[in-house]
Amino acid sequence: MSGPAEVEDLLRDHAPRVLGALVRRYGDFDLCEDAVQEALLAAAQQWPGGGVPDHPRGWLLTVAARRYVDLVRSEAARRRREDAVALATPDSALLAPAADDAPGADRDDSLALLFLCCHPDLSPPSRIALTLRAVGGLTTAQIAAAFLVPEPTMAQRISRAKQTIKAGGWSLAQPEGEDRTARLAEVRHVLYLVFNEGYTASGGDDLTAPELSTEAIRLTRLLHGLLPEDAETAGLLALMLLTHARRPARTGPHGELIPLAEQDRGGWDAGLVEEGVALISGTLPRGRVGPYQLQAAIAAVHDEAPTAEATDWPQILALYDLLERTGPNPMITLNRAVAVAMVQGPRAGLDLLEELAADARLARNHRLLATRAHLLELLGDGGAAAVAYREAARRTTSAPERRHLTERARRLG
Repeated sequence: MSGPAEVEDLLRDHAPRVLGALVRRYGDFDLCEDAVQEALLAAAQQWPGGGVPDHPRGWLLTVAARRYVDLVRSEAARRRREDAVALATPDSALLAPAADDAPGADRDDSLALLFLCCHPDLSPPSRIALTLRAVGGLTTAQIAAAFLVPEPTMAQRISRAKQTIKAGGWSLAQPEGEDRTARLAEVRHVLYLVFNEGYTASGGDDLTAPELSTEAIRLTRLLHGLLPEDAETAGLLALMLLTHARRPARTGPHGELIPLAEQDRGGWDAGLVEEGVALISGTLPRGRVGPYQLQAAIAAVHDEAPTAEATDWPQILALYDLLERTGPNPMITLNRAVAVAMVQGPRAGLDLLEELAADARLARNHRLLATRAHLLELLGDGGAAAVAYREAARRTTSAPERRHLTERARRLG
């Protein structure tokens, strides 16, 4: 007998492989995805009490294939679809084989499935939702809860994404050449967005949504396992590990935000720090350095410092200088301004923020004001810092961040 948590982990590991096999066999992503979700639900109900089959993936694939046939038969164009299924499905698969028989082939289509879910013609929210459901094995309700939206809204988002795939006639065929490079970058970006939403939730009463960060790390581990030589994927995984290691110390007993400089570093996950440092240390010397590797290197410098005061800010600034060269990004420039302030003084950092204030992408962003407030506080201008903290608090949609910023303003009087 297996516990529910053990079964859930097993199901989420197998979900993308089962869906990939089913889509490769039948081609209809929409119905195949529904069939796999029903098979996962059946397993979640049966396995904890009855035990995990000897060949869990084979069990899931068999059940999902049967569910797919049932779904096809329920469609209005039953006869036409049944003919297509009959041609694609071996007779033995329809004659009730043992549910835990191992499938004939052990092909893993997880990477192709990630490429499909992160197709550039889908909107970023659709890519995220579809990836979490199809590759992550999360239910629509779980995804909706994590992103603080109604379940019907998330269901519509997923449904539209599947219909777009169907209308476009997209398949599991993996892209090649430059298209593959671009699509892989899209996959990494989706995983990065999921992680960031989990590490600092964009809204709601909680600062973090750990289930999203954990899922992003799990999926990035999957991607790294499929592409072990891809340096940027390794860098992304290292960045997630080094950042997630601090999560236990980011909030106080009442859920209040604790800034990096004030965190109890003894509460950081030493195992994740060690793994992340080893991963990025082994990746950086291998070739061309990309933005995820550089962000991971910055995170490693922070994590290896025994105290906030011991942080090697000149090294961090040098890494940010390299990071800015990889492409314009106002958030990177914003973070670099802090490093400049720590090395050259708060006034130098504030001068950089003045340039950023003209960037429309940051015009209403509370982080620009919060950073300005922090640097003004370091400069000793408590009154101006308090004003900036209050304005930043008004602009954020995160309740813990709002409370933190308001408290900083109150302390400055």
